[in-house]
Amino acid sequence: MELEFNLSKDIVFFDIESTGLNVIRDRIVQIALIKYYADGQPSQEMEMLINPGIPISQEAMEVHGITPDKLKNKPSFQQVAQQIYDFIGDADLAGYNSDRFDVPMLMEEFARAGINLKMDHRKSIDVQKIFYKMEPRTLKAALQLYCGKSLEDAHDALADVRATVDVLKGQIMRYEDVDHVDGDGFVTKAPIKNDMNAIYDFTADRKSIDVTNRLKYDPSGQVVFNFGKYIGKPVAETLHKDKNYYHWIMNKDFSSQVKTMVEKLVKEHQAKPNA
Repeated sequence: MELEFNLSKDIVFFDIESTGLNVIRDRIVQIALIKYYADGQPSQEMEMLINPGIPISQEAMEVHGITPDKLKNKPSFQQVAQQIYDFIGDADLAGYNSDRFDVPMLMEEFARAGINLKMDHRKSIDVQKIFYKMEPRTLKAALQLYCGKSLEDAHDALADVRATVDVLKGQIMRYEDVDHVDGDGFVTKAPIKNDMNAIYDFTADRKSIDVTNRLKYDPSGQVVFNFGKYIGKPVAETLHKDKNYYHWIMNKDFSSQVKTMVEKLVKEHQAKPNA
């Protein structure tokens, strides 16, 4: 009998193909989503090709095989943004390598369309993190290992997202009673179970603040830079003093999430009596 997800909230598995690998500058050319409902109603799928409005890199075309000719008469992301956003709703998100690539790229596309895909109250389940922690290999190998299946049409978005769904189901069944031992010998008792909250708790990076990993919490809970000349320094205090660096961040290719957080932190710092 096939495993059914135990959900307390709707969840959308998704995958994107793009013009390249830069989550800020590149654009989506294909997106596929499968939504699972907490109330048990049948899952729904959405898939579409998207005209990116910019050139597709040769490297990307060699991976996914989507050429400009296939996208000539397709809608722009802005034209379908509301439709995609409505499909997602307030659901949690899941994918394969989604925390590092798919989620930040989707957030940027939404931001350009004037839509804020807030992540504050939704969980992000990156199936790759389970795989890399438990069996560090590729999606193709994961599907073979957990499901005994071969991945056909790899790098087709809908094929990949279906494979990701199957892999997570296989992981839940395989690791339901398996403890995890990290590099320091710390044991987590059976962290993988049919519970998206538990899976999120096991895979989430608690130190990271934004999906591009530019900001993080230090041990004291303060927001600090995770890049550049001020790495490890407190964001609010540093940018209050160095306004040129603040304007540089706000005008360069940083994610909308980073810019929003930076602006908020600086405003809060300036409002303090001793600032």
